[in-house]
Amino acid sequence: MEQRKPLTTTKMRKMKQDGVPITMITAYDYPSGRLAEEAGIDVILVGDSLGNVVIGFDSTLPVTLDDMVYHTRATVRGASRTFVVADMPFLTYHGSLDATLKGVARLMQEGGAKAVKLEGGAEIAATVKAITQAGVPVVGHLGLTPQSVHQLGGFRVQGRSSEQAEKLLSDAKAIEEAGAFAIVLELVTDELAQWISKQLTIPTIGIGSGVHCDGQVLVYHDLLQYGSDSAPRKFVKAYANIGETIRDGIAEYVKEVKTRAFPSPENTFHMDNDVVQYLYGDKED
Repeated sequence: MEQRKPLTTTKMRKMKQDGVPITMITAYDYPSGRLAEEAGIDVILVGDSLGNVVIGFDSTLPVTLDDMVYHTRATVRGASRTFVVADMPFLTYHGSLDATLKGVARLMQEGGAKAVKLEGGAEIAATVKAITQAGVPVVGHLGLTPQSVHQLGGFRVQGRSSEQAEKLLSDAKAIEEAGAFAIVLELVTDELAQWISKQLTIPTIGIGSGVHCDGQVLVYHDLLQYGSDSAPRKFVKAYANIGETIRDGIAEYVKEVKTRAFPSPENTFHMDNDVVQYLYGDKED
């Protein structure tokens, strides 16, 4: 495999200027990070979506900073040549700035992330500015923000009203001015996502927000149908169904063990005859 250097924030801004789409996928451990890197992905996001697809929670809210550090560290081991972004989990950046920076430091130092992602608009701009001034690249996240799903009234498309559109554009500009190098737009109407992308000098990464964003991101398990719902949501395209392949493989293994077809002679090791005789003695005895 061709060796490559990770993208930089400067290169990603240049990709936006040149109209080159940025590819992003979530990953949560060594094998998923390694496979994503080998496939040529530009950016890996260790998302707090691991709460849903890896740990089995109903939302991202129970995910802790320890969870994020653990999974980021494992992912970076598998994707050492890729730009890895780690999510700041629920309520780890809404308290004191000192506590926030300590959490950021853990994701960078212990986890090995190259950037962090925060959900929210103008209300967290000061925090974004402080983190970037500390030398840490930041990705913003607007639109449907899963950590605020209860406040938003559920998983709803954002930007359908003029009021929502104005606020999202204002928030995007605030996050850009605070120093973020990119913004994820989740479940934002196509027209608004296109307008926001044109108004910003930093890249937008869309998920369920149309083709006009500067890049796209999907959840690893959704893209590959790995342990996720069989009917993908509208904004998800499944490119493989490894979940079915895995289930079929395990079912075949169960069947062969039950029928003693596995292990077969090809999977079995044997002693030398003299050792067998030593253990069991001569058959004539």
